[in-house]
Amino acid sequence: MPDGNEPRVALCLPGGGATGAMFQIGALAALEDAVDGLDANQFDLYIGTSSGASIAAALAGGREVQRMYRAFLDPADTYFPLERKHILRTDFAEWQRTATTALRALGKGTKSLLRRAPEPSRTALWEELDRLYDSLPAGVFSLEGYERFLADFLYRRSVPNTFHGMPKELFILSHDLDSGEQVLFGAPGFDHVPVSRACIASMALPPFFSPVRIGDRHYIDAGAAQLAQLNVAVERGADVLVVVNPMVPVAAEQVPTGHGQQKSVRDKGYLWVANQAMRIAMHALLVEAVGRIRASGACEVILIEPEPTDGILFMHNPTSFSARRAILEYAYRTTRERVNGWLVGKEAAVERAGWQTRPPVSRMPPPPLEGEA
Repeated sequence: MPDGNEPRVALCLPGGGATGAMFQIGALAALEDAVDGLDANQFDLYIGTSSGASIAAALAGGREVQRMYRAFLDPADTYFPLERKHILRTDFAEWQRTATTALRALGKGTKSLLRRAPEPSRTALWEELDRLYDSLPAGVFSLEGYERFLADFLYRRSVPNTFHGMPKELFILSHDLDSGEQVLFGAPGFDHVPVSRACIASMALPPFFSPVRIGDRHYIDAGAAQLAQLNVAVERGADVLVVVNPMVPVAAEQVPTGHGQQKSVRDKGYLWVANQAMRIAMHALLVEAVGRIRASGACEVILIEPEPTDGILFMHNPTSFSARRAILEYAYRTTRERVNGWLVGKEAAVERAGWQTRPPVSRMPPPPLEGEA
């Protein structure tokens, strides 16, 4: 913790899915190379949401970002052996609820229609079928498997799975499903929750992941509302705020799809149309929040994010090693190339944080050559 004369520097990591996490790791590794005095493990305050929560927890717990960078570059590296099965695990309990309640709804609907015999109207038929909407699953996948994976990673890497045990202050943002209220895990009243549990509560994005139960409450990733973490950093006394944001709207003339190169995001179907809508909303809110904080003079803000025209990288399959490597290397390379431009006009922030930019010579070990394990 800094004394009263030292600046309080915070790191905010919004969510962006698996590809967004790759961007954040690559960008932070490059920032350590490019900025003298910047250590990704030495921020005073870490705030993460969704996929950014796991990265924030690892950094706050002292895990080096360069080690994470190398681990994700090498498919044979077992440092963070995340597999598809850890995240995309069908929530069988939720599907069982769906089947049970659907049968119950059909029974009630049938009885209602029989009471309207002999000729129930088409409107009445649709009204009864509407009962089935409430039987749709609350989520397709469960994050319980990922929590076990993350808890095991924290244990194996000697990272505390408690907020009180963390070497640095850590907060994870989520929202209460039934009240709509923002919840800050790590704050008083919510600091008893295991870090791994808080991470999945922040990741539970509808309709993909089922809400996460903690006690008698259910929690979700509230999408664009996660950008409230910037306000949290200001409220917690940050003097300098570094935001590594992977969620920018995609601007691409060529769009990769499973059926060949196309010209519109629409050609990637529902999931990417919804993803683009989320990116548009989040980025608009982020720009507004950063502008408001800068105008207020509350703290200096340094925003690190990809260019919209580079967003095509995020459209590739995140479970693909080649796609993962491309995002990591892109994030590292472009951050090194652009960091001086990003810091133009932010000299006060850099000075307050005690940083100084370095010449563009990487200290990172070179990535493995194509084909190497």
